[in-house]
Parts: sequence; structure tokens; C-alpha cells
Amino acid sequence: MEEMRGYGGPKIAAIGGGTGLSTMLRGLKRYTKNITAIVTVADDGGGSGVLRQELGMLPPGDIRNCLEALANAEPLLSGLMHYRFTEGALRGQSFGNLFLAALNGVSPSFDAAVASMSQVLAITGRVLPVTTTDVALEAEFVSGARVLGESKIFFCKKREDCRIRRVRLLPERPPALPAALEAIREADMIVLGPGSLYTSIIPNLLVEGIAGAIEGSRGLKLYVANVMTQEGETEGYTVADHIRAIFDHSRPGLIDLCLVNSAPIPSAVQERYAQEGAVPLAVDESACAAFGVELAYREVSRVDKGYVRHDPDLLARAVIGLHSQRSVRIAGGGYRKEL
Repeated sequence: MEEMRGYGGPKIAAIGGGTGLSTMLRGLKRYTKNITAIVTVADDGGGSGVLRQELGMLPPGDIRNCLEALANAEPLLSGLMHYRFTEGALRGQSFGNLFLAALNGVSPSFDAAVASMSQVLAITGRVLPVTTTDVALEAEFVSGARVLGESKIFFCKKREDCRIRRVRLLPERPPALPAALEAIREADMIVLGPGSLYTSIIPNLLVEGIAGAIEGSRGLKLYVANVMTQEGETEGYTVADHIRAIFDHSRPGLIDLCLVNSAPIPSAVQERYAQEGAVPLAVDESACAAFGVELAYREVSRVDKGYVRHDPDLLARAVIGLHSQRSVRIAGGGYRKEL
């Protein structure tokens, strides 16, 4: 598949957060200029949490990661955005976070600050916060326990040793950024993930209007499944469990396709993950079919320093390829189930 040459490419609305979304964006920008990343703002940990608490701003971390992934700036500027302070009061804080915080201080709104940083970094496409409301994420577990704060969910789940029943935003149903709704409605393809199911993907669906806009869009709706289960969040989950959680927190039938990794994972790597209770995400095809979701198997992962990661280029090629196949089949008057 060739990279884009003089062609804007399909309009893609990519929804999520964390490192998974930015990884995919890094690859997608080679194939289309029409990318809108719609990013969760429920993070309250790390450097983002500090700035959120001390400055009263929305968390910049996931937004910054996406901006960096789509950036076309000079190497020196890109290096500055990645730089993390190693000592003093700023230890662990990234310059990119501080830069966005400064822009937020001189801008009329957080989304305006993000737009300004987008110009500085000359990014491909757009990055939008899903909402500009100050929200917190609460998780309820099967045991009945509840915990407030995205950064606390991992530890509470380990303590309770049971599945997450539901997550919600406080305040509930905050209004979506209008530009995010418009991007979803106009998209040729809507991509959820990859990323943490309950803390990066589902929080976006709890924002008022987002799930409805996805449902009403004529674009292809794709979920990119994780390669491995995630410790402290989705131990023991299958692909169908992921789909069920997405539908339970939004509405049935929200996605058409699910992209599943088919690249082999070395046994030594699996053994290391198993020590943390993580395994390759199992695919229960009959359960997925019962949800009305088609599966597409592609080799989209690589092993990097002992960790399994989505490969930016392989993932982008798979996503763009699925869009091309579906577009051709629609134009031809039919669509085959085999992917």
C-alpha cells in the first residue's frame, strides 16, 4: 500500500487515549491528512494529575501524546516536547505538558490551547478533547466496591480481585465538544482504540452525544482490540468481553468490525507477561458473531524490548486497508463477510 501522494485520504475520527491511540496516529499520518483524534480527559495521574490539581486545567498528557504523534515540527522542537525534567520540583514532568499548560493560561479555552499547540507543531490533522468539562472517572466493581479517580482503578481492582462492572463520569453525561461531534458525523471511518478499555476508550463514550454521533454516522466503525489482556483492568477478558463492555456503556451495535492481531508472540515473551497475569487476548468468534461484529485478523504487533506493542505502520496499513476494502465492496453493491 502506497503512502498518500497528493491525496488527502479518508476522513478518520480516532477515539481513545493513552499510548495506544498515539501509536496508531503516528502510522496513520503517512496515509491520510484527514485525521481527527478525539481524546479522553479523565486522566488524573502522573504529571497530568499534578497540573490538573495545581492549575485547575484539564489533563494534558494524552492530548500531548497525540499532538507529538501527528507533529511535523523540526527535530529540536520535537525533542523539547518529549523532554522530561529529571530533578527538582519539576522532576518527571514533561516540557510538552508545561507548554500546553502555558498555552492554556493565555487562551480562552483548553481546546483553543490545543489548537495553538497544533499550529506550533504543524501537526497532520486535528487533536480535540472529547469534552472541556472537568470530569472524574469512577469505577464500580462486581464486589460492590467503588473508587473515584482513573489512577486509582488499577490498585482497587488488584485489591478487590474481581471484574469491573461499570465506569461512569462525574459529572455524568458532560457535553461533548461540538467539533468532536462534527468530526464523527463527517468521518469515512471511526476507529475506537487501541488502548485501555475502561480508562482510555469507554470514558469517551460516556460523554453526551458521542455514542449517538457514532451510531448515526455512515462511516465504517472499527474497534482495534488490544494484543494482550491488561493487568489491573481486563485480566481474563476475551475480545467479546471487550465488545460487550463497549456496548453496555454505549449502545448495542456501535461497531461493525474488530481488528485482531494475528502476529505470533514468542513463548518467552508470553511467559514474562504471564507472571503479571496477562495473556494474549483470546478471540471467541461465535460470541463476537452473536454481537453482530465481524472480525478482521491482521499482523499488527511487534516485540520491542520484551514488550508486545502495536506497530504504528502495520496497524495503520491494516486500518487503511480495511477502509479501502469496505469502500470497494460498497461501490460494487455487496459486502462479503470474509475479511
